[in-house]
Amino acid sequence: MSFGWKLFGDGRTIGPKDVVAPSERLSWPRTIGIGLQHIVAMFGATFLVPLLTGFPPATTLFFSALGTLLFLVITGNRLPSYLGSSFAFIAPIIAATTSSGHAVATGGILAAGVLLAIIGLIVHFAGVRWIEVLMPPIVTGTIVALIGFNLAPAAWASKSLLKDDDGRVILDEAGQVITVIDGGFLASPVTALVTLGSIILITVVFKGIIGRLAILFGVAIGYTFAAVRGEIDYTKISEAKWFGLPEFTSPQFDISVLGLFLPVVFVLVAENIGHVKSVAAMTGENLDKLSGRALFADGLATSFAGLGGGSGTTTYAENIGVMAATRVYSTAAYWVAGIGALLLSLSPKFGAAIATVPAGVLGGAATLLYGMIGMLGVRIWMQNRVDFSNPINLTSAAVPLIVGMANFTWNAGDLTFEGIALGTAAALVVYHVMTALSKWCGTHDEPVSPASVPGGAELEK
Repeated sequence: MSFGWKLFGDGRTIGPKDVVAPSERLSWPRTIGIGLQHIVAMFGATFLVPLLTGFPPATTLFFSALGTLLFLVITGNRLPSYLGSSFAFIAPIIAATTSSGHAVATGGILAAGVLLAIIGLIVHFAGVRWIEVLMPPIVTGTIVALIGFNLAPAAWASKSLLKDDDGRVILDEAGQVITVIDGGFLASPVTALVTLGSIILITVVFKGIIGRLAILFGVAIGYTFAAVRGEIDYTKISEAKWFGLPEFTSPQFDISVLGLFLPVVFVLVAENIGHVKSVAAMTGENLDKLSGRALFADGLATSFAGLGGGSGTTTYAENIGVMAATRVYSTAAYWVAGIGALLLSLSPKFGAAIATVPAGVLGGAATLLYGMIGMLGVRIWMQNRVDFSNPINLTSAAVPLIVGMANFTWNAGDLTFEGIALGTAAALVVYHVMTALSKWCGTHDEPVSPASVPGGAELEK
């Protein structure tokens, strides 16, 4: 690994068609500026995950920064990437935290990270072909979609048990537990609507970096609106110190909730391999040999997050957008971003400020965010031209989506499998069993090339 970046040109100017490669850099002032831009790009989405799941924001940022620096080292400083909070972990974290607590949720994150790291090692030595066979686009898209749509009820309202100062559950006169709405759109509908509307308007009105950061700016507008309405408590900010380590939580393991987290690994595999291919396409370099390293690095970063109470990580599309806009793919900028984020995480006051984002703002942002996660699965189908006239593809998506959205649950002794785990299993089993049976029976339809269909070649263009 080399840290000796070659200066691109004079370090100050980039031509209309120029690309700054990962091994190159601009002048340090410009590199630092782009690195700070990467921090801003990851900011909104990375902090939404801990805010929605109840994790400490500063802790999540700490492991996000540490994971980014670790990723750069493991990939030999050749693959630019920022590791932010993975949306795929939201549903299992919420479910595990509700049933078993924060520490058990971090244990699930650790388990997912270890499995991803193992897959990374296998891919490094055996290649990615076996993943493509196990997880074709119809399966990958379905798993991503059902994870997002499984969160739909939480976007509307999340509830918790009402407890007294000693942590005991409060019962009503009939002896029933009392629940309170503490999150989701219903927590503060007006503030949520302002936040959601702001994100939508910014997305369609602005281009470039502002449009790409619509969630961040929308949350800022919603936060300002909530502050005017008196919905924010600033007490914890004044009480917090300026400098100090974030809050760490040791993981605990409960085998009954591990089934919630392991399906997330399929999403992380798809995201990391997609990131490698995206950077390769933009830089013109063949980076396939780094796929295994990327998976191993993200697995290791997620494992460390699980060890200390942070949320799981993944490569970030927001930062790919910054690279595409600036045409600067220098890993030097990502070192700046990682170090900058690490310094911010060491300010408890900064973390306390982030934690003041009210439930209504989060509910508005989550309404869009959860839907976007689901639609990412649809985009995978579209990009790979999945043919839904094929009954195998149609069934492989239909059954798992209903299982995930309805949150089917199966209790097997001490193990509990819910919608995401069962939906993931259904996607894999239904697709591969139907494919094998159709080939055995001679009813298997091979994919049809657009060019082989009258007029298809023109449609393909």
